[in-house]
Amino acid sequence: MIGAKVFNDPEELAWLEAQIHPLVGAEIHDWLARTEPGTKFAVAEIPLLFEGEMHRRFDHTVAIVAHEDLRQERARSRGHEGVEGREARQLSQAEKAARADTVIENDGTPDQLETKLAALLESLESGLTTGGQS
Repeated sequence: MIGAKVFNDPEELAWLEAQIHPLVGAEIHDWLARTEPGTKFAVAEIPLLFEGEMHRRFDHTVAIVAHEDLRQERARSRGHEGVEGREARQLSQAEKAARADTVIENDGTPDQLETKLAALLESLESGLTTGGQS
């Protein structure tokens, strides 16, 4: 409904983003400030991480990518309308992957993705305990 309207109308999208982005930025800032001392990882899923320059707030970024046909099929199965208009206004997966610190391919099952993400967290944790950065 809203997505179909704004992702196919640049003026509507600009208005909506002007309303939402400052609120999202403030919420993320507050959320990170409330994390418990000793928290090793705080994970946020942000679709426009690089487009909105929010990546600068994070120590490590991850791009989760999948083949284009599979991505569109998944979006439609979740009832997302205007997939093409939405994607036309975002960075390509290749560009997001180039900017991210880590790239995870998500062409398999949810369990396979979970295994890959667990391995990433283990790797990052190992880097924390050895004093290095991953």
